Amino acid sequence: MVLVGAVGGLGYLGYDYWETNYGPAPDYDGEGTGSVQVEIPKGTGLTQMGDLLQKNGVVKSARAFTEAAGTKLIQPGTYTLHKEMSAESAVTMMTDTKNLLTIREGIRAAEVYSSIDKKLELKPGTTKDVAKAQARNLGLPDWATADPNVKDPLEGFLFPSQYNAGKGTKPEEILRQMVKRAKANYEQQDLEGKAKELGLKSPLQVVTVASLVQVEGKYKHDFDKIARVVYNRLKPDNKETYGLLDFDSTVNYAKSQSTLDTGSVNDLRKFKDPYNTYYAKGLPPGPISNPGMDALKSALEPASGPWYYFVSINEDKTLFAVTNAEHNRNRQQYEQEHRKAAGQ
Repeated sequence: MVLVGAVGGLGYLGYDYWETNYGPAPDYDGEGTGSVQVEIPKGTGLTQMGDLLQKNGVVKSARAFTEAAGTKLIQPGTYTLHKEMSAESAVTMMTDTKNLLTIREGIRAAEVYSSIDKKLELKPGTTKDVAKAQARNLGLPDWATADPNVKDPLEGFLFPSQYNAGKGTKPEEILRQMVKRAKANYEQQDLEGKAKELGLKSPLQVVTVASLVQVEGKYKHDFDKIARVVYNRLKPDNKETYGLLDFDSTVNYAKSQSTLDTGSVNDLRKFKDPYNTYYAKGLPPGPISNPGMDALKSALEPASGPWYYFVSINEDKTLFAVTNAEHNRNRQQYEQEHRKAAGQ
Protein backbone atom coordinates (compact mmCIF):
# COMPACT_ATOMS: atom_id res chain seq x y z
CA MET A 1 0.00 0.00 0.00
CA VAL A 2 2.88 2.37 0.83
CA LEU A 3 4.49 1.51 -2.49
CA VAL A 4 1.26 2.07 -4.41
CA GLY A 5 0.71 5.37 -2.58
CA ALA A 6 4.25 6.53 -3.39
CA VAL A 7 3.90 5.59 -7.04
CA GLY A 8 0.51 7.30 -7.17
CA GLY A 9 1.95 10.45 -5.57
CA LEU A 10 4.84 10.55 -7.99
CA GLY A 11 2.45 10.02 -10.86
CA TYR A 12 0.29 12.93 -9.72
CA LEU A 13 3.32 15.19 -9.33
CA GLY A 14 4.54 14.20 -12.77
CA TYR A 15 1.13 14.85 -14.31
CA ASP A 16 0.90 18.20 -12.52
CA TYR A 17 4.37 19.17 -13.79
CA TRP A 18 3.46 18.15 -17.34
CA GLU A 19 0.11 19.97 -17.15
CA THR A 20 1.75 23.15 -15.82
CA ASN A 21 4.61 23.25 -18.31
CA TYR A 22 3.39 21.41 -21.39
CA GLY A 23 -0.39 21.17 -21.20
CA PRO A 24 -2.81 23.84 -22.39
CA ALA A 25 -2.10 27.12 -20.59
CA PRO A 26 -4.87 28.11 -18.12
CA ASP A 27 -6.87 30.90 -19.74
CA TYR A 28 -10.10 32.87 -19.32
CA ASP A 29 -12.78 33.14 -21.98
CA GLY A 30 -14.09 36.36 -23.48
CA GLU A 31 -13.18 40.01 -23.10
CA GLY A 32 -13.47 40.25 -19.33
CA THR A 33 -15.25 42.82 -17.16
CA GLY A 34 -14.45 45.89 -15.13
CA SER A 35 -11.30 47.96 -15.49
CA VAL A 36 -7.74 47.77 -14.18
CA GLN A 37 -4.63 49.81 -14.99
CA VAL A 38 -1.34 47.98 -15.47
CA GLU A 39 1.98 49.74 -15.97
CA ILE A 40 4.53 47.97 -18.18
CA PRO A 41 7.99 49.48 -17.47
CA LYS A 42 10.71 49.86 -20.10
CA GLY A 43 12.74 46.73 -20.68
CA THR A 44 9.96 44.34 -19.60
CA GLY A 45 9.98 41.02 -21.45
CA LEU A 46 6.85 39.10 -22.50
CA THR A 47 7.07 36.65 -19.60
CA GLN A 48 7.38 39.52 -17.12
CA MET A 49 4.43 41.26 -18.79
CA GLY A 50 2.42 38.08 -18.39
CA ASP A 51 3.37 37.88 -14.72
CA LEU A 52 2.23 41.48 -14.18
CA LEU A 53 -1.07 40.86 -15.94
CA GLN A 54 -1.67 37.66 -13.98
CA LYS A 55 -0.83 39.43 -10.70
CA ASN A 56 -3.36 42.17 -11.53
CA GLY A 57 -6.09 39.65 -12.37
CA VAL A 58 -6.16 40.40 -16.09
CA VAL A 59 -5.11 36.99 -17.48
CA LYS A 60 -5.32 33.58 -15.86
CA SER A 61 -1.70 32.65 -16.56
CA ALA A 62 1.47 34.30 -17.83
CA ARG A 63 2.02 31.38 -20.21
CA ALA A 64 -1.34 31.94 -21.90
CA PHE A 65 -0.34 35.55 -22.47
CA THR A 66 3.11 34.76 -23.92
CA GLU A 67 1.63 32.14 -26.23
CA ALA A 68 -1.05 34.57 -27.44
CA ALA A 69 1.52 37.35 -27.93
CA GLY A 70 3.85 35.18 -30.00
CA THR A 71 6.19 37.49 -31.90
CA LYS A 72 4.04 40.62 -31.54
CA LEU A 73 5.77 43.72 -30.24
CA ILE A 74 4.14 45.15 -27.11
CA GLN A 75 5.40 48.57 -26.06
CA PRO A 76 5.96 49.70 -22.47
CA GLY A 77 3.26 51.99 -21.18
CA THR A 78 0.15 52.27 -19.02
CA TYR A 79 -2.70 50.03 -20.16
CA THR A 80 -6.33 50.04 -19.08
CA LEU A 81 -7.51 46.44 -19.38
CA HIS A 82 -10.34 44.24 -18.10
CA LYS A 83 -10.38 41.71 -15.29
CA GLU A 84 -10.37 38.02 -16.24
CA MET A 85 -10.06 38.48 -19.97
CA SER A 86 -8.68 35.92 -22.40
CA ALA A 87 -4.99 36.27 -23.17
CA GLU A 88 -5.81 36.84 -26.83
CA SER A 89 -8.17 39.71 -25.95
CA ALA A 90 -5.50 41.26 -23.71
CA VAL A 91 -2.91 41.09 -26.48
CA THR A 92 -5.37 42.64 -28.94
CA MET A 93 -6.04 45.57 -26.62
CA MET A 94 -2.34 46.11 -26.05
CA THR A 95 -1.34 46.04 -29.72
CA ASP A 96 -4.24 47.70 -31.53
CA THR A 97 -2.90 51.14 -32.43
CA LYS A 98 -6.46 52.47 -32.60
CA ASN A 99 -6.58 52.09 -28.81
CA LEU A 100 -3.16 53.59 -28.06
CA LEU A 101 -1.90 57.13 -27.58
CA THR A 102 1.85 57.75 -27.46
CA ILE A 103 3.16 60.86 -25.72
CA ARG A 104 6.78 61.64 -26.51
CA GLU A 105 9.25 63.15 -24.05
CA GLY A 106 9.52 66.92 -23.78
CA ILE A 107 6.24 68.08 -25.28
CA ARG A 108 4.13 70.71 -23.54
CA ALA A 109 0.79 70.11 -21.86
CA ALA A 110 -0.92 72.08 -24.64
CA GLU A 111 0.38 69.55 -27.20
CA VAL A 112 -0.77 66.65 -25.03
CA TYR A 113 -4.28 68.11 -24.86
CA SER A 114 -4.39 68.49 -28.64
CA SER A 115 -3.18 64.90 -29.12
CA ILE A 116 -5.93 63.58 -26.85
CA ASP A 117 -8.57 65.61 -28.70
CA LYS A 118 -7.41 64.19 -32.05
CA LYS A 119 -7.19 60.62 -30.74
CA LEU A 120 -10.67 60.68 -29.20
CA GLU A 121 -12.09 62.73 -32.10
CA LEU A 122 -13.16 65.55 -29.79
CA LYS A 123 -13.71 69.21 -30.55
CA PRO A 124 -10.36 71.10 -30.34
CA GLY A 125 -9.93 72.57 -26.89
CA THR A 126 -12.07 69.95 -25.13
CA THR A 127 -9.25 68.30 -23.18
CA LYS A 128 -7.70 71.68 -22.34
CA ASP A 129 -10.99 72.77 -20.79
CA VAL A 130 -11.30 69.49 -18.88
CA ALA A 131 -7.73 69.85 -17.59
CA LYS A 132 -8.38 73.39 -16.39
CA ALA A 133 -11.66 72.48 -14.68
CA GLN A 134 -10.49 69.23 -13.08
CA ALA A 135 -6.78 69.78 -12.44
CA ARG A 136 -7.17 69.40 -8.67
CA ASN A 137 -9.17 66.17 -9.06
CA LEU A 138 -6.64 64.24 -11.15
CA GLY A 139 -4.36 63.04 -8.35
CA LEU A 140 -1.63 65.69 -8.35
CA PRO A 141 0.69 65.69 -5.31
CA ASP A 142 0.23 68.57 -2.86
CA TRP A 143 3.50 70.19 -3.94
CA ALA A 144 2.43 70.43 -7.60
CA THR A 145 0.85 73.84 -6.99
CA ALA A 146 3.62 75.19 -4.75
CA ASP A 147 3.99 78.38 -6.81
CA PRO A 148 0.90 80.55 -7.49
CA ASN A 149 2.42 81.75 -10.79
CA VAL A 150 2.32 78.28 -12.37
CA LYS A 151 0.55 78.60 -15.72
CA ASP A 152 -0.70 75.01 -15.89
CA PRO A 153 -0.52 72.73 -12.81
CA LEU A 154 -0.51 69.63 -15.05
CA GLU A 155 2.67 70.71 -16.85
CA GLY A 156 5.40 68.26 -15.86
CA PHE A 157 2.87 65.64 -14.70
CA LEU A 158 1.65 64.30 -18.06
CA PHE A 159 4.22 61.53 -18.09
CA PRO A 160 5.58 60.60 -21.54
CA SER A 161 4.56 57.04 -22.35
CA GLN A 162 1.96 54.99 -24.19
CA TYR A 163 -1.63 54.99 -22.93
CA ASN A 164 -4.95 53.34 -23.71
CA ALA A 165 -7.25 55.74 -25.53
CA GLY A 166 -9.91 53.58 -27.11
CA LYS A 167 -13.25 54.79 -28.39
CA GLY A 168 -15.44 56.08 -25.57
CA THR A 169 -12.52 56.93 -23.28
CA LYS A 170 -12.97 60.21 -21.46
CA PRO A 171 -10.10 62.73 -21.59
CA GLU A 172 -10.00 62.96 -17.79
CA GLU A 173 -9.34 59.20 -17.64
CA ILE A 174 -6.25 59.57 -19.82
CA LEU A 175 -5.04 62.62 -17.88
CA ARG A 176 -5.50 60.71 -14.62
CA GLN A 177 -3.41 57.82 -16.00
CA MET A 178 -0.62 60.24 -16.93
CA VAL A 179 -0.61 62.01 -13.57
CA LYS A 180 -0.68 58.69 -11.71
CA ARG A 181 2.35 57.43 -13.59
CA ALA A 182 4.26 60.69 -13.11
CA LYS A 183 3.48 60.71 -9.40
CA ALA A 184 4.60 57.08 -8.98
CA ASN A 185 7.89 57.72 -10.78
CA TYR A 186 8.55 60.91 -8.81
CA GLU A 187 7.87 59.12 -5.52
CA GLN A 188 10.19 56.29 -6.57
CA GLN A 189 12.97 58.83 -7.18
CA ASP A 190 12.31 60.53 -3.79
CA LEU A 191 12.03 64.04 -5.20
CA GLU A 192 11.14 65.52 -1.83
CA GLY A 193 14.35 64.28 -0.23
CA LYS A 194 16.53 64.99 -3.28
CA ALA A 195 15.25 68.58 -3.60
CA LYS A 196 16.84 69.49 -0.28
CA GLU A 197 20.13 67.84 -1.23
CA LEU A 198 20.22 69.85 -4.46
CA GLY A 199 19.46 73.13 -2.70
CA LEU A 200 16.05 73.46 -4.32
CA LYS A 201 12.95 74.75 -2.56
CA SER A 202 10.52 71.98 -3.54
CA PRO A 203 10.11 68.77 -5.55
CA LEU A 204 8.34 70.91 -8.18
CA GLN A 205 11.65 72.67 -8.81
CA VAL A 206 13.31 69.30 -9.49
CA VAL A 207 10.71 68.60 -12.18
CA THR A 208 11.23 72.12 -13.50
CA VAL A 209 14.99 71.54 -13.85
CA ALA A 210 14.28 68.24 -15.61
CA SER A 211 11.90 70.00 -18.01
CA LEU A 212 14.60 72.54 -18.88
CA VAL A 213 17.17 69.79 -19.42
CA GLN A 214 14.72 67.92 -21.65
CA VAL A 215 13.99 70.94 -23.87
CA GLU A 216 17.45 72.54 -23.90
CA GLY A 217 19.30 69.26 -24.45
CA LYS A 218 19.00 67.99 -28.00
CA TYR A 219 20.73 64.72 -27.20
CA LYS A 220 20.40 62.48 -24.13
CA HIS A 221 24.15 61.99 -23.80
CA ASP A 222 24.43 65.73 -22.97
CA PHE A 223 21.71 65.79 -20.30
CA ASP A 224 24.03 65.38 -17.28
CA LYS A 225 26.24 68.33 -18.32
CA ILE A 226 23.29 70.53 -19.24
CA ALA A 227 21.80 69.88 -15.81
CA ARG A 228 25.08 71.11 -14.32
CA VAL A 229 24.87 74.27 -16.46
CA VAL A 230 21.41 74.92 -15.00
CA TYR A 231 22.62 74.51 -11.41
CA ASN A 232 25.71 76.65 -12.04
CA ARG A 233 23.61 79.46 -13.49
CA LEU A 234 21.27 79.30 -10.51
CA LYS A 235 24.11 80.28 -8.19
CA PRO A 236 23.45 83.93 -7.26
CA ASP A 237 27.19 84.65 -6.93
CA ASN A 238 28.12 83.53 -10.45
CA LYS A 239 29.77 86.30 -12.48
CA GLU A 240 28.69 84.95 -15.87
CA THR A 241 24.87 85.15 -15.80
CA TYR A 242 24.33 86.66 -12.33
CA GLY A 243 21.64 84.20 -11.28
CA LEU A 244 19.78 84.41 -14.60
CA LEU A 245 19.24 81.24 -16.67
CA ASP A 246 18.88 83.15 -19.96
CA PHE A 247 17.11 80.26 -21.73
CA ASP A 248 15.20 80.93 -24.95
CA SER A 249 13.03 77.89 -24.18
CA THR A 250 11.44 79.70 -21.24
CA VAL A 251 10.62 82.71 -23.43
CA ASN A 252 9.01 80.42 -25.98
CA TYR A 253 6.97 78.78 -23.23
CA ALA A 254 5.85 82.12 -21.82
CA LYS A 255 4.72 83.23 -25.30
CA SER A 256 3.24 79.82 -26.27
CA GLN A 257 5.50 79.68 -29.31
CA SER A 258 8.39 77.62 -30.64
CA THR A 259 11.06 79.53 -32.54
CA LEU A 260 14.84 79.89 -32.69
CA ASP A 261 14.53 83.64 -33.15
CA THR A 262 13.25 84.96 -29.81
CA GLY A 263 14.59 88.49 -30.39
CA SER A 264 17.46 90.57 -29.03
CA VAL A 265 18.67 90.10 -25.47
CA ASN A 266 17.87 93.75 -24.71
CA ASP A 267 14.25 93.22 -25.72
CA LEU A 268 14.05 89.95 -23.81
CA ARG A 269 15.19 91.69 -20.62
CA LYS A 270 12.13 93.95 -20.91
CA PHE A 271 9.60 91.12 -21.34
CA LYS A 272 8.04 90.97 -17.88
CA ASP A 273 6.85 87.42 -17.36
CA PRO A 274 7.78 85.13 -14.42
CA TYR A 275 8.66 82.37 -16.91
CA ASN A 276 11.09 84.62 -18.80
CA THR A 277 14.51 83.68 -17.43
CA TYR A 278 16.10 86.69 -19.18
CA TYR A 279 13.98 88.87 -16.91
CA ALA A 280 13.41 86.88 -13.68
CA LYS A 281 16.28 85.31 -11.75
CA GLY A 282 16.19 81.66 -10.80
CA LEU A 283 13.91 78.94 -12.08
CA PRO A 284 10.58 79.63 -13.76
CA PRO A 285 7.53 79.04 -11.50
CA GLY A 286 6.97 75.54 -12.88
CA PRO A 287 7.97 73.03 -15.56
CA ILE A 288 7.98 74.11 -19.22
CA SER A 289 7.54 70.58 -20.62
CA ASN A 290 6.82 67.01 -19.60
CA PRO A 291 10.24 65.42 -19.09
CA GLY A 292 11.11 61.75 -19.39
CA MET A 293 13.10 59.66 -16.92
CA ASP A 294 16.47 60.36 -18.55
CA ALA A 295 16.10 64.11 -18.06
CA LEU A 296 14.77 63.60 -14.53
CA LYS A 297 17.73 61.43 -13.54
CA SER A 298 20.14 64.03 -14.95
CA ALA A 299 18.41 66.72 -12.90
CA LEU A 300 18.89 64.53 -9.81
CA GLU A 301 22.47 63.53 -10.60
CA PRO A 302 24.11 66.27 -12.69
CA ALA A 303 27.68 65.95 -13.91
CA SER A 304 30.43 67.77 -12.05
CA GLY A 305 31.89 70.72 -13.92
CA PRO A 306 32.33 74.53 -14.06
CA TRP A 307 30.32 75.16 -17.26
CA TYR A 308 27.89 78.05 -17.75
CA TYR A 309 27.30 77.73 -21.51
CA PHE A 310 26.77 75.10 -24.18
CA VAL A 311 26.00 74.84 -27.89
CA SER A 312 25.25 71.69 -29.90
CA ILE A 313 27.36 71.57 -33.06
CA ASN A 314 25.88 68.30 -34.30
CA GLU A 315 24.49 65.03 -32.94
CA ASP A 316 27.90 63.86 -31.75
CA LYS A 317 29.36 67.14 -30.57
CA THR A 318 28.17 69.63 -27.96
CA LEU A 319 30.62 72.24 -26.77
CA PHE A 320 30.51 73.41 -23.15
CA ALA A 321 32.18 76.62 -21.97
CA VAL A 322 33.08 78.30 -18.70
CA THR A 323 33.26 81.90 -19.95
CA ASN A 324 31.22 83.94 -22.37
CA ALA A 325 34.32 84.57 -24.51
CA GLU A 326 34.89 80.84 -24.86
CA HIS A 327 31.19 80.36 -25.63
CA ASN A 328 31.32 82.97 -28.41
CA ARG A 329 34.17 81.06 -30.05
CA ASN A 330 32.08 77.88 -29.82
CA ARG A 331 29.15 79.68 -31.40
CA GLN A 332 31.34 80.69 -34.33
CA GLN A 333 32.16 77.01 -34.84
CA TYR A 334 28.44 76.22 -34.68
CA GLU A 335 27.67 78.83 -37.35
CA GLN A 336 30.46 77.51 -39.59
CA GLU A 337 29.14 73.95 -39.29
CA HIS A 338 25.62 75.04 -40.20
CA ARG A 339 26.81 77.07 -43.17
CA LYS A 340 28.60 73.97 -44.44
CA ALA A 341 25.49 71.88 -43.93
CA ALA A 342 23.45 74.45 -45.86
CA GLY A 343 26.04 74.43 -48.70
CA GLN A 344 26.91 78.09 -48.28
